Amino acid sequence: MMHDHKVPATYREGKKSFRLSGKRGRALDICATLNHEYICCNIHVLRAVSNCPYDCSYCFLQNYLTDHQTTVVADIDALMSEVTALTTAYPRRFFRIGTWELGDSLALEEQSGCASALVKAFARLPNALLELKTKSACVNRLLDIEHNGRTVVSWSLNPERIIRQDEHKTAHLSERLLAMSKVCGAGYPVGLHFDPMIVYDGWEQDYQELVETVFSTLPTERIAWISIGSLRFNPEMKKLIEYNFPKTRITSAEMILGGDNKVRYVKPLRITMYKHLYDSIIKYGKSGPFVYLCMERWDVWEKIFGHSPRSINHLDYLITSSLHLRFPGLVHEAPELSLYDTNA
Repeated sequence: MMHDHKVPATYREGKKSFRLSGKRGRALDICATLNHEYICCNIHVLRAVSNCPYDCSYCFLQNYLTDHQTTVVADIDALMSEVTALTTAYPRRFFRIGTWELGDSLALEEQSGCASALVKAFARLPNALLELKTKSACVNRLLDIEHNGRTVVSWSLNPERIIRQDEHKTAHLSERLLAMSKVCGAGYPVGLHFDPMIVYDGWEQDYQELVETVFSTLPTERIAWISIGSLRFNPEMKKLIEYNFPKTRITSAEMILGGDNKVRYVKPLRITMYKHLYDSIIKYGKSGPFVYLCMERWDVWEKIFGHSPRSINHLDYLITSSLHLRFPGLVHEAPELSLYDTNA
């Protein structure tokens, strides 16, 4: 992939090259659902990348982006000025901030080095944690950085069958697992995102084996959190997915329109999927990492865990409390629920 200043005409053309850019407009926001029946973890998002060289069939970017150019923001000082303004305005809050909302955090790291620069900058912040989420194995530039434990390197995970059929051009599972081992060896906490889970013949066995393989690779104490979610997309994306990926089968399952205007599997199937995966996590991962559902309803939480967060902010507090307990010194002070009751 080369630097390119030509404006791409199509979504796929934009994946063939990338350019480094300055920061345009506000870069820091909250990743939150628009419907409060669906619980979000309240992580903040830093728009450091846009578009992605990978080509996943379910990716919402094929329906979302109006500027098809793949870009990486190279002005780290400008990005960090927003982060610093937020974290200093709320010095007793602890903030999780990810760079993956509009693209893969590490897919272009070998060419750009921008994620590494953010890791170095976050290492100096007392009350914030950076999350880099990826489907790549591009971690070599991170391994010798003094990160101070303030970056979580996370992976989106699916069985190899889904990787080959629907996560085109991404790293294979074995490559992701090797990269996880490398960053663990370099002292980074790791995040796991089993999202989106996809239904197909044999999914139960494949996801159970996936969990077993991951937990035989990673020490449980290095896993910061685990999220679980299932396939979902805007209704208008169905035809677009089938046009862009004529061989995919992901749109053939029975799906319904949820209150957040996303098409997703029917609730009984989602509950079956989540419970199956969660039971595998408990079996192989035992206790430890905080496990949560991504963009799911309160009643689904109750079916899986026997309880649910009271609000998006409450889930933020619960995740922070888990980090404070499991990673001594990471969270600068014991979290107080009252500090998370308002959006910041």
